[in-house]
Amino acid sequence: MAENGFLIAAEGVTKTYQTPDHSGRLVLDRIDFRLKEGEIVAILGKSGSGKSTFLRVLAGLTPPSEGRVVYRGQEITAPAAGITMVFQTFALFPWLTVLGNVELGLEAQGVSRDERRVRALKAIDVIGLDGFESAYPKELSGGMRQRVGFARALVVNPDILLLDEPFSALDVLTAETLRGDLSDLWVEQRVPTKGIILVSHNIEEAVEMADRIVVFGSDPGCIRAEIPDTLVRPRDWASPGFRQIVDQVYGLLTTTPQGVVGRRARGEVGAPDAGIGYRLPSASIQQLIGLIEALCYPPYSGRADLPHIAEDTQISDEDMFGLVEAMQLLGFGNASGGDIDATPCGQAFAEADLQHRKQIFADQIVKNVPLVAHIRKVLDERPGHTAPETRFLAELEDHLSEEEAQRVLETVINWGRYAELFAYDYDRGTLSLENP
Repeated sequence: MAENGFLIAAEGVTKTYQTPDHSGRLVLDRIDFRLKEGEIVAILGKSGSGKSTFLRVLAGLTPPSEGRVVYRGQEITAPAAGITMVFQTFALFPWLTVLGNVELGLEAQGVSRDERRVRALKAIDVIGLDGFESAYPKELSGGMRQRVGFARALVVNPDILLLDEPFSALDVLTAETLRGDLSDLWVEQRVPTKGIILVSHNIEEAVEMADRIVVFGSDPGCIRAEIPDTLVRPRDWASPGFRQIVDQVYGLLTTTPQGVVGRRARGEVGAPDAGIGYRLPSASIQQLIGLIEALCYPPYSGRADLPHIAEDTQISDEDMFGLVEAMQLLGFGNASGGDIDATPCGQAFAEADLQHRKQIFADQIVKNVPLVAHIRKVLDERPGHTAPETRFLAELEDHLSEEEAQRVLETVINWGRYAELFAYDYDRGTLSLENP
């Protein structure tokens, strides 16, 4: 039985990664979480909010820096029997057949060959892959490969199934089918699993599947809100109740507490991750321009419901989170309660010609993004007006992981090149002032 009605509990879980300057980067901040028996919980948050890290802590794959995870009355210090995980990537062994991949976890547990075969064939049948037991991963579509991942997780009869964006690598129709099949297995109790935790970027996906939605804040990751989802299954995406929850989640994920973005960007005292180490959102120039134009012209004319404009522009939830943050950071828009409004600066940008747009964009990123101002200052002061990108990467890595530092610098380079503030030589890895 689950202790006190909970299958698993996180108590004050904190995770800090060491940085080159030994200051530490706080990824998760004192998270308290409970999963009840018979419950699906979806965790939503922007990229970098620590969702996947938290899932790995629950799985026993990553130790917390502080706090603890308790499963069946025992603190988890290593991967626990009874908890399995399905990852975003298919993670199949290409030299093994479907049957071989599914049997692998049972073999690691020391299950006999005959029992492995029986249980694996049953899991393959349940997940809808009967007839493909002897196929190799290269023979399967993406959706079928992910079904193998689910079968491999379910064959060990887990109490808890952890899903780390398991549908994100699939096309829309395949993801919809696999989601529906998994939901049917859960509702019909055809799987032994007693609780599921789903990490997702897709709001509709979470509202469709979950009994409770946990919204993570970022920098550092923390629980910002919890929303019960009591809609009757199967759930209609177009129903008023469904859209109401979607709007509520959008509002939480795209509304930044008043002034926080500006304080962070300007490096004001007390602003988390201030200065050049601010973790800029991933926002492509073309998508940003497209969103600003769509917002400022009819039918929206300066104000839009975020789920509606996301659907009209065919921008994914994950991309929309970054674009809305970028718009607020640069002073082009303000988001609140699931809506977004264009600022006068955003309206002026939308109405300007190409060269005037570039000037507006340049002014906004120099004023609001300390890293851009820093790069421009270094280039202005150097005799040759050039600098290696490794110099700026090293500075970013004092605040961010190596991967995040690279991503942030790439974002800044793209923004700076569009604004004609500096040029970038990919082959040499150098930044320089534009040649007059």
